[in-house]
Parts: sequence; structure tokens; C-alpha cells
Amino acid sequence: MDYLNRIGMKAKTASKELAQLSGAQKNEILALAAEALLSNTDSILNENGIDYKNAQEAGVKASFLDRLKLSAERIEDMANGLTSLTLLGDPVGDAEKFKTLDNGLMVGKQRVPLGVVALIYEARPNVTSDAFGICFKTGNAVILRGGKEAFHSNLAIVSVFRSVLKNCGYDENMIQMVEDTSRETAEALMKLNKYIDVLIPRGGAALINSVKENSSVPVIETGVGNCHIYVDDSASFDMAREIIVNAKTQRPGVCNALEKVLIHKDIAEEFLPIICDALKEKGVQLRGDFEAKSICPDMVTATEEDWFTEYLDLIIAIKIVNDIGEAIEHIGTYSSGHSEAIITNNYANSRRFLAEVDSAAVYVNASTRFTDGAQFGLGAEIGISTQKLHARGPMGLEEMTSVKYIIYGSGQVRP
Repeated sequence: MDYLNRIGMKAKTASKELAQLSGAQKNEILALAAEALLSNTDSILNENGIDYKNAQEAGVKASFLDRLKLSAERIEDMANGLTSLTLLGDPVGDAEKFKTLDNGLMVGKQRVPLGVVALIYEARPNVTSDAFGICFKTGNAVILRGGKEAFHSNLAIVSVFRSVLKNCGYDENMIQMVEDTSRETAEALMKLNKYIDVLIPRGGAALINSVKENSSVPVIETGVGNCHIYVDDSASFDMAREIIVNAKTQRPGVCNALEKVLIHKDIAEEFLPIICDALKEKGVQLRGDFEAKSICPDMVTATEEDWFTEYLDLIIAIKIVNDIGEAIEHIGTYSSGHSEAIITNNYANSRRFLAEVDSAAVYVNASTRFTDGAQFGLGAEIGISTQKLHARGPMGLEEMTSVKYIIYGSGQVRP
């Protein structure tokens, strides 16, 4: 597709210029980009209003609208995310693990940009800003293909960043947006391995699976969050209630929101009614297994499909388990590998949970909602990787770089 080839060529050219910028130059642009977001708040909100109205008329669910909607506060958060990146060290050029071999060669690694990063994502306009910030700071040109539902919002934000680059004398194609939101164009982008070095999908399971199955560009898998909290028999009920309510309801439409609760059988009779009442007060629909329903009969019966489902909505499924071993086994079977937590006052159980649960983020006595680059002190993030190669968990600056070997010699030849 000629349209995408032109975008790819421009991105590859821009990436070469971007890779040579100093940390100070990149920080200057990021600071100006943050200021430009704030000064263009009204125009961005106007464009977001168009997207929001169209989505409402299309009858999309409330959690989708929450992800789509911008406000002055959310734009300020986006700007703060860019500013926070200027305070972090630039990984590009960092040298590590240098050693001198017996033959006198000095061998080490140096951090380098990935090159051209493409992002396919759904209705999250804030991702547009985060992706630019992370990629720019790490010397990567970025190609963005957002969902049609956020088209006007994304275009407004990208236009702000391109203007900043152009006004400062840099190639504005360091960030580009694919304005054709058709499925065919998305699939063609997945094949643009001549120009794109890494492709990152952000969205629901259908999007991520489509990219994994169809892309010839290397993919970093992100996003699907079938997150669990296990309430151990030694847990503080007050703590468990506060953490579960926060993890489920603080922002239910995001990937680190809680989807499943597992409760030890010895405390189920007492604790389950407490948590059910607290969740129902927040408008959460409850689904449960046979044992849970026997205690709280007004639950919907959970199906096998429920245990695999990322709801991204005010829905939760609850299961009663015999012990921590069954909880860990259940998580291992049904989790998407995103974020899991144990609520416990038993040190041995907390250590076992940390050791045996194989997810990107594993918590003791805290909400899964903290799985976020900014919350982890990484600045913004470009996504949360649930795979194990190259990057895992929130992807900050270091995760958006690669390495190359640097070898210093003094005339050595191989015998």
C-alpha cells in the first residue's frame, strides 16, 4: 500500500535524525510539547467532544466512554507525563558490562533506539501522548494507528506534537498518524517490516490476538488484564475490602483493574457478604461459583468463560478456594499474566504467592491498579507487556531500547 510505504519511509528517515539528538535536545522538545498540550487544551477538548458524541450515539458502554473521554485534568496529566520524562535519565548511549578479554579486546554493550515503533491501539487518546513521549525520549520514530472512535482526538494531539517539532527545526515525521482507520490498513501496517522495527498493540484481546496472528513485524504483546486478588484466611477484612473496591471500581475500564476475587473457604461465610455489599454499593454486577452463590444467592452463576474474561466493566467473578495452593493453581490456569495480588498477614503465604505466581506484576497487600509506568516511577509508559521476551510489565524508557555490542581492539585478529 503506497500510503503506508510513504509513512514508513518518512519514519525511517526521521528515526535516523532522532537517534542523533542529545538528551538535552530531546528534553527541550518534551518540555515544549507539554506546554503545547496545555495551551491547546480547548481545541483538543473540542475534537474529543466530537469523538465522545459519536461514541455515545453509537451506544458504546460506559467503560469505553471513560477511556475515550478527555478533560482538562486528563490533558494536564498527559503534559505532566511528558515533563516527568525530562527528569529521567536518557538510556540511549549508556554503556554496560564492559570487560577485557584475555586477548585484550574490550567488549561491552551500548543502549540504542529500536528505530521505528508502530502502535495500534483503541480508544485511549492519552496513549497518543505517552507513546510520543516514551518513543521520542528513547530516540524512536513512532507511527500511530488509533481506533476510529478517537480519530479527532488523536489527530489533534499528534498535530500539536508535529507543530512543536517543525517549529524547532526537526523532522515532524518523528511522529506520524495513520489517518485511514480501516481494518485493511491496520493489517497492511502489520506487514510493513521493511520500515517498522517493533509493533505494539494496545487494546482488548481481539485486537492483540489479531496483531499476534497477522504481523510479520516483531510484536511486543501488551494489555489484556484478567487480574486476580486472593484473600487469604489471615487477611484483614478492612484492608481486603478497601483494596478490592479500589482495584475494581476506581477505573474499571483499564487493564490493571481487578476482574476476579478468590476467597479462602475458612473466611468465606464472614467476608463474602462484606465484599459483596461493598461492591454492590458501587454498582458492580457479581458472578460466583456454586460455593459463593450458596452464601450470596443473588449472584449470577459464573461460567467457565467468565474465569477467562477481561470484563473492563463493573462486573466481577468470585470463587471460593480451599487454600493458597488452589488459588495459585486457578490463577495459573486463567490469568492473562498481567497483575495479581494476595491479601494476607501470613509472611510464608506472601512469599509463596510471590514465588509461584507467574505474572508481570505480583502484589502483597496492595491494589492491582498500581501496575502503571508512572506509578512505578518510570515516567509515562507505552504499554504493559504480558510476555517474557525483551520487556515485561510497564514499558518505560529502557524497555524501548535495544543494545549493540561495542568492541575496542588494538589490532587483534582471530587465530
